[in-house]
Amino acid sequence: MKARHKRWGLIVAGLAALGLGVALVLSAFQKNLVFFFTPSQVAAGEAPRNRSFRVGGMVEVGSIERQADGVTVSFLVTDTAQRLRVNYRGSLPDLFKEGKGVVAQGKLTADQLFVADEVLAKHDENYMPPEAAYALKQAGAPALAGALK
Repeated sequence: MKARHKRWGLIVAGLAALGLGVALVLSAFQKNLVFFFTPSQVAAGEAPRNRSFRVGGMVEVGSIERQADGVTVSFLVTDTAQRLRVNYRGSLPDLFKEGKGVVAQGKLTADQLFVADEVLAKHDENYMPPEAAYALKQAGAPALAGALK
């Protein structure tokens, strides 16, 4: 085999290895990509059915229901325009309360029930996740003006 053919073989092998590496990185990135949706977007059918995503807004006052097992909780997340029922099994953050901001990550069932794997709550009185604040601002929630600064 000539030196020129060996060089071409190495170049082709290098490009193939680079292409494989890029494909693996993009595949891993796509699997771990999690999008944020508001309850209004979920109600409009914009949220994925088979993939995990985040939904955020305010925990509706009077909507928290704790099951008898002590670890399963159901509550409503609202963006003031729409509401979405969320079921979560596990320990809730200490700052999780009615009327406060929340972001839940999980999947949507066929009957529009959001089953959360993780629930995140705000960390102080002035903080709200940027996505949730934007969604509430777009929905025109005047009572939340202090939280949207």
